[in-house]
Amino acid sequence: MAKLLALGCWRNLSPRPHYPSMPKYPKATSVEELSEATALFSVVGMSCAACAGSVEKGVKRLPGIREAMVDVLNNRAHVIFYPSFVNEEMIREAIENAGFEAALLSHDDSVQVCRIQIKGMTCTTCSSSLESALHATQGVLQAHVGLATEEAQVQYNPNLLSHNHILQVIQDAGFQPTLITSSEDLSKIDLHVEPALAHHPSTKLIQDSLQALPGVLAVDITPEFNKISVSYKPDITGPRVFINLVNQTANFKAKIYPTQEGQRDSHRRHETRRYYKSFLWSLLFTIPVFLTSMVFMYVPPVKNLLEAKIVNMLTVGEVARWVLATPVQFVLGWRFYYGSYKALRRGSANMDVLIALGTNAAYFYSVYSVVRAATSRDLEGNDFFETSAMLISFILLGKYLEILAKGKTSDAIAKLMNLAPDTAVLLSVDADGNVVGEEEMDGRLVQKGDVIKVVPGAKVASDGFVVWGQSHVNESMITGEARPVAKRKGDVVIGGTVNENGVLHVKATRVGSESALSQIVRLVESAQMAKAPVQKFADRISKYFVPLVIVISLTTWLAWFLAGRFHAYPKSWIPSSMDSFELALQFGISVMVIACPCALGLATPTAVMVGTGVGASQGVLIKGGQALESAHKVNCIVFDKTGTLTVGKPMIVRTNLLTKMVLQEFYELVAAAEVNSEHPLAKAIVEYAKRFRDEENPSWPEARDFVSITGHGVKATVHNKEIIVGNKSLLADHNIEIPVDAKDMLAEAEKMAQTGILVSINGKVAGVLAVSDPLKPGAQEVISILKSMKIKCIMVTGDNFGTASSIARQVGIESVIAEAKPDQKAEKVKELQASGYTVAMVGDGINDSPALVAADVGMAIGAGTDIAIEAADVVLMKSNLEDVITAIDLSRKTFSRIRLNYFWALGYNILGIPIAAGALFPSTRFRLPPWIAGAAMAASSVSVVCCSLLLKYYRRPRKLDNLEIRSIRIESD
Repeated sequence: MAKLLALGCWRNLSPRPHYPSMPKYPKATSVEELSEATALFSVVGMSCAACAGSVEKGVKRLPGIREAMVDVLNNRAHVIFYPSFVNEEMIREAIENAGFEAALLSHDDSVQVCRIQIKGMTCTTCSSSLESALHATQGVLQAHVGLATEEAQVQYNPNLLSHNHILQVIQDAGFQPTLITSSEDLSKIDLHVEPALAHHPSTKLIQDSLQALPGVLAVDITPEFNKISVSYKPDITGPRVFINLVNQTANFKAKIYPTQEGQRDSHRRHETRRYYKSFLWSLLFTIPVFLTSMVFMYVPPVKNLLEAKIVNMLTVGEVARWVLATPVQFVLGWRFYYGSYKALRRGSANMDVLIALGTNAAYFYSVYSVVRAATSRDLEGNDFFETSAMLISFILLGKYLEILAKGKTSDAIAKLMNLAPDTAVLLSVDADGNVVGEEEMDGRLVQKGDVIKVVPGAKVASDGFVVWGQSHVNESMITGEARPVAKRKGDVVIGGTVNENGVLHVKATRVGSESALSQIVRLVESAQMAKAPVQKFADRISKYFVPLVIVISLTTWLAWFLAGRFHAYPKSWIPSSMDSFELALQFGISVMVIACPCALGLATPTAVMVGTGVGASQGVLIKGGQALESAHKVNCIVFDKTGTLTVGKPMIVRTNLLTKMVLQEFYELVAAAEVNSEHPLAKAIVEYAKRFRDEENPSWPEARDFVSITGHGVKATVHNKEIIVGNKSLLADHNIEIPVDAKDMLAEAEKMAQTGILVSINGKVAGVLAVSDPLKPGAQEVISILKSMKIKCIMVTGDNFGTASSIARQVGIESVIAEAKPDQKAEKVKELQASGYTVAMVGDGINDSPALVAADVGMAIGAGTDIAIEAADVVLMKSNLEDVITAIDLSRKTFSRIRLNYFWALGYNILGIPIAAGALFPSTRFRLPPWIAGAAMAASSVSVVCCSLLLKYYRRPRKLDNLEIRSIRIESD
């Protein structure tokens, strides 16, 4: 598949970048290299998040690390790695080099991930306490809880616990969990069967028949739901096989079970409707309470009726307000009681606690006032039923508006998920490759190897390559590339993209969870779940916020009460409708309900959600909040040359033979030596050598004793001749003398920004090859714009100094490091970091991976290799250099929005609490009634979310709009 991707990029109407999916594994040549392992280490000496960050960074800088997760609470580190590149001892040493003691606890070859929807979280205190509960669970390797997404993503060891156990932990913590997806479901299909399976004699037969199919891993039947769940290997079998088998058994009829793809949207809509209905019901009771206490008292006839006595000093109005306010307090406000109980049970305090305390204080004081009036002949009652009722109503309105706004932050994922077509046209092909029939079917039934017909205007049903036809495909919804891309036989297409004109026949290669669309959705979901380091600030505040507010509220009430009792202020300050105790109580309640921990908790995740979603829509995949935060600080960018600043499609433009030899024989020896190399220059040589053969895919002579010297070239024995293909240093290492003519040819090639390659046969230089790799369109302009943004640009390449310098001059880069090996690239990045720079590395090859990991922000060109994309923090899907600017600019805009959110959330509380406490009352007689304070509290959360939503209107810098990104055609002599 990797070779197909590479060839597919350049076999079309004009060369252009290829847009691969987000892979999980590095490119490899053996089963051993493809294997993935995990290891669990105990880490002694960590005391804070900074320590965990040091360990994580130290481990991730090793080559071959897929993921490193550090749990500071339990003093352990979980590492997922590729054994072909790194081992447990190297990882342990990296942890110790970071300054901590490490020991290997266990080695396990499996790790699973589940995503869980969480109901009942109200503020960042809830998400923090739930994360702590999950991290404390044995077997949980990493857990992220998103307040804005209302979801949790948990990585766990399936040998120690299951996702059902995780659901139980969340439930025990006081929340309502619902499983969205798990790793077990990635190759699993649910079928709905009719008639009923319960007690049917053929149920066992169906299970055994499915279990016997090649590639089927497990079959689970749930008779009460008429559901059959099949786990399988998609390379071997697929859902159509299962449906056909069931349909042929005892007249059963099977179809794909209704999916839960819209589960989160359904939950959001349900929550929205629930709050909307609650708000309407609260209005139904609250409006009469408000009218009887604040409006009708100024309408004489109604006032007389309301002030009519029932028992002693108890009036009709007080009883009416009590009756109307009680359903609001205990029925519509029950959610706040329940939330408070759950929070207090787990030893924390959240927003529900503040609301419950504030409304209870107003309600029960009013009840006391009513009872006192009913039992006294001379004391009139003075109730605050309107305070508790209006407070709950405004908070319900605020929650309704907040859910509406938060729903819009995940629009990017919803749009991506909706790209998958509902139907596909399956072609039946005979042994000769002729189409003998076609059938329209559910798009989820496409299997690997199927040939799909894509008509003009239709969506491509799955990832694959064109086997017949030519057309233009609009890939903007996946890659952000605005122009339709030409497709013809052999070209790769992406599922979810739209065919513009001609008919295409596409062979499916990646379906279901393996498709580019599915993996991009998972990447964006993970990015939106990952917390930015700046969010730790809000998490720290949230631990103390609610208890501190309660203390301030009680202090406020006590201060005003004592001031009134000891006549520290004039009686004229007290409104006629209340006494000094009631005035103090209102100040205390206002403080309690105006404080808003939600705004702080939502400041970062909502901005990160919108920012990563906007980036995905523009072809810039940012892997989470940490990448966003690091990118906005970047002031130095290290560029690779081949495939990054240049097109990455080198071609032989000149051949000079220094020995009497037929050109065909010469290239046969060279191609045989280079065919085993993955280097772009090697592929260029092999591709050029095909010109001297009639076959499209010729077989080359056997190359024995093949050795690839990274950054230098290759060595092999072909037809008993020692062949060395590489640069000057490689030949010098083998004591091969380079003739003057060859040196002149190399110098001439370097002046023309070409790469000179020497070929030695049996210890003598036999020829010089000149390879050209043109600059990418707009490269010079992009470097110029980066300089105007005060970002230092450096080029580091494995190519020779002459060629590298020539390319650097063309694009405007002054600092060049040539002939650098992969570890030297990473060392250069570390040197720049030690000099005080925040470094971004932009590359596309395996040899760039160490530098991508070492950099503060690794940016992988989308047409790059699998391992480079895996190692990067940002993936530029379009392979355009201009997206480097877009990524940095978007991160800066996002973090300016986060700062604005924090400024608003903190400023709101810092200003609002003193005002609610009566700081302005002595000088201006201005006070904030509790119901207005509650409305202000609700408005603060909504305003923070809406501030983040403004990022949806992000536009890349105008300078980029003036860049004309042209297509390139590469020709050789």
